[in-house]
Amino acid sequence: MKKFLPVAAIGAASLVLAACGSSDGDGGGSTVLRVAFNQTEDHPQYIAMTNMGERLEEATDGRYSIEVYPNETLGAQQEAIQLLQDGSIELALVGGAQLENFSEDFIVWNLPMMFDSEEHQRSVINDPDIVGDLYAELEDQNISVLAGMFGGVRNVYNRDHPVVEPEDMQGMKIRVQESDTHIEMINLMGGSATPMAQGEVYTALQSGVLDGAENNELVFHDLKNDEVAPYYSYTRHLMVPDYLIANPSVLEEMSDEDREAFETELAAAVDEEYDLFDEKVEEAIQAAEEGGAQFNDDVDAEAFAAILQPFAEESVPDSDIAQQIYEDTRAAGEN
Repeated sequence: MKKFLPVAAIGAASLVLAACGSSDGDGGGSTVLRVAFNQTEDHPQYIAMTNMGERLEEATDGRYSIEVYPNETLGAQQEAIQLLQDGSIELALVGGAQLENFSEDFIVWNLPMMFDSEEHQRSVINDPDIVGDLYAELEDQNISVLAGMFGGVRNVYNRDHPVVEPEDMQGMKIRVQESDTHIEMINLMGGSATPMAQGEVYTALQSGVLDGAENNELVFHDLKNDEVAPYYSYTRHLMVPDYLIANPSVLEEMSDEDREAFETELAAAVDEEYDLFDEKVEEAIQAAEEGGAQFNDDVDAEAFAAILQPFAEESVPDSDIAQQIYEDTRAAGEN
């Protein structure tokens, strides 16, 4: 299910890749693992991966390090995945909606109302007994899923007014990720779903091409969406994991010692990212409010749940892996 890059995107990415390379060029065999990322340097995932790189460099005596390229420097997420599959880059941080383009079984965790809490999600998405078969499905497409990360709780924001019930979203053009599941979700919630790359959202909101979007508080503030769509409402409709993915050759080419160091530091990075997220959310809310944004917690959660829960149950793919993932996930939430 490869997607071909636009010529302009290939050219821009090629210039960056040619400039950075994967070797430090000193003949010592040092390898820089490049991470494509579509958020800012303030994001918890950027911070956690950068810190991981420093620890990895020390643990491998300089044989490996990590450099994160934020703000879609290496292309939007679909483009970054293509570059990763081709071996042009080593790693990428991508939203869960992207991976359902390669296996429909990933849809399960992209469905609304799937996780009861941050802790519930955390207990599931890196449990090898739950994720083993799911993550293995992408290996033959040159994608290794190395870890699940917290992507925040997604809520609706718009240019015009707070959202309290589904009727308040009628006629609103709401940006979603490139996902059939999320398109249907927003349409059911009352909006008119508009797929779009994250880097285009600010201008689209500013010009009126979009009326709103749905995302977590960090994206809302860090990408300055709060300046042009200041009404943020806690619909809490979605908690989609993000994933660190790699070209399979990355770990295959490591020695056992270096691979163990990589996996140890990655586990620490996942823990750090979760811990940082809540702190960063509080900072983002305070800064957005100081700029005039309004956060609305007076949302009819039952009205949205009545729409979304049946949709989620009906949307689980009819495959053994997807059905098992759904059962294991819900069982973990009930414990």
